[in-house]
Amino acid sequence: MKELDSTNRKILAELVANARIPISELARKVGLSKTPVAARIRQMEEMGLIQGYRAILSPLQLGLTHVTYMEVRLSDTRKKALEEFNARVRGISEIEECYMIAGGFDYLLKIRSRDMMHFREIMADRISTLPYVSSTSSFVAMEAVIEQSWTEL
Repeated sequence: MKELDSTNRKILAELVANARIPISELARKVGLSKTPVAARIRQMEEMGLIQGYRAILSPLQLGLTHVTYMEVRLSDTRKKALEEFNARVRGISEIEECYMIAGGFDYLLKIRSRDMMHFREIMADRISTLPYVSSTSSFVAMEAVIEQSWTEL
């Protein structure tokens, strides 16, 4: 990827802050006319730097106030087992994040739920039944000190 110039960085910062900003206002803020700003945005989309635009929902306003991190150990870590686990874990909407880990366990999951009872249901009915899961350890978050989307360039 080419190095981003200061104008592209400004455009990206504005889009991160407000993806619905009109092109005319964005152009004014970065000191260009609408056409070059639109061309720069299109170029950053084509190169995959901008992957899309979406509404960011508040999990707290949706009642998903309970956050649990879960370590998952698999009984098999060969390619087929990993691919099958990955495919199935993607189908569980309450799993907000899932990372394959190098270390003492295989995956780290971030799970959002309404409360502890809801988490227990997710764990018992959906996560424990995933293929190759041999054990899990859960850690309940007490408070979010920093929780944000990627906004810095």
